[in-house]
Amino acid sequence: MIKASHLLNIPIYATTQKRSSLGTTCSELGLDHSPTAAHVDKTAFSMWVPQIQSAFSVGGPRDVAIVGIESHICVTQTTLDLLANGHRVYVLADGISSCNKEEIPIALRRLAKEGAVVTTSESFIYEVMGDAGITAFKGIAGLVKETKESTKDAMQTLCKI
Repeated sequence: MIKASHLLNIPIYATTQKRSSLGTTCSELGLDHSPTAAHVDKTAFSMWVPQIQSAFSVGGPRDVAIVGIESHICVTQTTLDLLANGHRVYVLADGISSCNKEEIPIALRRLAKEGAVVTTSESFIYEVMGDAGITAFKGIAGLVKETKESTKDAMQTLCKI
């Protein structure tokens, strides 16, 4: 999703849960070398903290895609806060996880009932593009092909839960 966000010029807002105690966001994501709109340390479980709220204060409600860990805690609380503030939220099922895999389907069902759109990263990307005629299409198609196996593995794992 990070690569797709770059290709589609989608801003990235990232948070780290209590960096001083739990450590940094994994370096493999490359957030510190990425044109992220914000990367904020927090203690709240929701990422809807003042620094993120201020970034959303201009322009009205937005479409927001959520990926992250602890589906039943940070992902859930962030999604509920975004919905309460009028945003349309897409929870990317293949982009969330939990230390307890059994928590994932429970969280996804709850979030769908609360009004979030539970979908996959590929479905979301193609919905954002809307048309194969856009400039980024070739890059996105290559990215989808490049990540096909890992996406397939993630979806097979999710479907077993």
